[in-house]
Amino acid sequence: MRRLSSSLTFFYKKIFPVLWIGFMLTVFGLQIWAVPHARADAPSQPIFPLVLMPLLLTGVMFLLYRKLLHDLLDEVWLDGDWVVVKNRNEKIRVALSDVMNVNATTMTNPRRVTLMLRTDSRFGRNLTFIPASPRGFMSAFQPDPIATELIRRVDALRGVSR
Repeated sequence: MRRLSSSLTFFYKKIFPVLWIGFMLTVFGLQIWAVPHARADAPSQPIFPLVLMPLLLTGVMFLLYRKLLHDLLDEVWLDGDWVVVKNRNEKIRVALSDVMNVNATTMTNPRRVTLMLRTDSRFGRNLTFIPASPRGFMSAFQPDPIATELIRRVDALRGVSR
């Protein structure tokens, strides 16, 4: 079996949001703490902008998390003509012949590969993961090698079944 998904998926799904919220709480706390400790002769600052910016950035993080990270699978492995998918202590096997489409993003960070299935699975019809692809500036403009390989394998299986 060969791992297709990135080992950084856990970081993106679990650790990064906690770091982001912790950073926002720290900034918010420092701003709230600094307002009463300002010099007595200085004009008082309104508290609304101090509260608005961390709340706005937290809202942006929530939207980005829901759009880019929430639906990611924990692990995806290639086992011959099968894809083994693990997510939240559950595991399923999907035949590559059941894959209808392979879609890959190029200009997002993290990159995403989505396998659209012909029928619903326990994890839904779309299986999305972060590919374990090479990193670098120029790789952002090239097709993902894992997605390209999956497209070739699915196409070859379709040719056999015709």
